[in-house]
Amino acid sequence: MSTTRLPFIALACLAVATSAPAALALDDERYDKATAAIDRAIEYLRDNQNDDGSWSPEPGGPAITAMIVLAMIDRPDISDTDPAVDRAIDFILSHVQDDGGIYDRILANYNTAICLSTLSELTHRDGIPEVVAGAQDHLRSLQWTAGDTDPQGNPIDESHPFYGGVGYGTHGRPDLSNVQVMVQALYDSGVDCDDPAYQRAVAFISRLQGHEANDMFDEGVIERDGGFIYATSVDSDNVGLPQSMANPDQIERARQGLPVSGLRSYGSMTYAGFKSYLYANLEPDDPRVRDALSWIKLNYTLEQNPGMPEPIHLHGLYYYYHTFARAMHAWGQPTIETADGEQRHWANDLIDHLAELQNDDGSWTNEADRWMEADPNLTTAYALLALTYALR
Repeated sequence: MSTTRLPFIALACLAVATSAPAALALDDERYDKATAAIDRAIEYLRDNQNDDGSWSPEPGGPAITAMIVLAMIDRPDISDTDPAVDRAIDFILSHVQDDGGIYDRILANYNTAICLSTLSELTHRDGIPEVVAGAQDHLRSLQWTAGDTDPQGNPIDESHPFYGGVGYGTHGRPDLSNVQVMVQALYDSGVDCDDPAYQRAVAFISRLQGHEANDMFDEGVIERDGGFIYATSVDSDNVGLPQSMANPDQIERARQGLPVSGLRSYGSMTYAGFKSYLYANLEPDDPRVRDALSWIKLNYTLEQNPGMPEPIHLHGLYYYYHTFARAMHAWGQPTIETADGEQRHWANDLIDHLAELQNDDGSWTNEADRWMEADPNLTTAYALLALTYALR
């Protein structure tokens, strides 16, 4: 089996993950199944790499390429000198901007964060440590902090719905998806968990969770089930009216300035919030961690993005698989007890499920075309990284 490779800060900063790694729960059959699926997927990606070293560069930028590189260099027989990997790294580095970000005009936080996670594994290469440091600083600069001013001209303080968050645009409306990739990148690149950026992020994330200590939204706005919604504000014109992608019927209502209620939590954001808490070194007995874990136990499934209503239950499915795997790996337990009292080996379940979903050509695709998951390069990257963390 492959050796475990963790960011060097992990053991100092991640107090929760103290038990045996998930890989110890794998039997030979699952290990062989996972590695075979990974090999087939990498062969597919090699056949579909662009001449400039990228995968799916438009409109998203270098992020998908960076995810694929991260999955490839985790394999014991692939190094950063592999021609396909080397070309892809050059493509990523060609997007380093003067402000330290790594992006192409748009999605600065999303692209920079994902590229930073990958480049943090490549600091032995000339010039990359400087790129890593610049990207870390750029991510910090995008976070809403005290002293900023929101789009309405109101000052940001610790009570503001934007505080601690980061969004897709240049200092745009913040959301949990962007915050979780930022936190993940800071963690992957070795930023100490005492860094104020983590603490601000936790303040934002806590306001998206359905728990009793939520200091922003009263009971009835977000279901008090321990799970997470998407954003504290539906857009920059409606600050403080929260949004859940599991309640599409209420998004237009919020945009009209009307109150929303009963916002449902869902899987991809709940695992994102849970993982971010762990990377920020919250204690396992912190009520927010316990409540998130309770939601995960009660809603354990790989058949859909849990919490999403039936018409859209497959939206963001492969994003969910990737986030699920990283969160469970961070938790450090090879099994989890589900609502019916059954002990599930999450990595075994994930490997079995993804192997079943893999296409004959080695790719993965999502029949629900939402959030770019109709792009097989993106969904294959998500699945590859999910399998990577199942094997660690």
